[in-house]
Amino acid sequence: MATPEISQKSPIRMELEPGTYWWCACGKSQTQPFCDGSHKGTEFVPQEVVITEKKMYSLCACKHGQTGWKCDGTHKSL
Repeated sequence: MATPEISQKSPIRMELEPGTYWWCACGKSQTQPFCDGSHKGTEFVPQEVVITEKKMYSLCACKHGQTGWKCDGTHKSL
């Protein structure tokens, strides 16, 4: 299994509007934390994120967390 690239060792905090987003799982996207298609040709696929409430979210940027797009603090141990 391939290892994702670490885009940064802290979460990306942002306010999101309700809607569907595609979270980058490979770490290569230039539009972090969202997918720009850079995973093509790899085994990585973006994760669909459905937001139903406008609020601040902490999105994983280290790409090594166990909860996908939601930051779980894994970056602290990298």
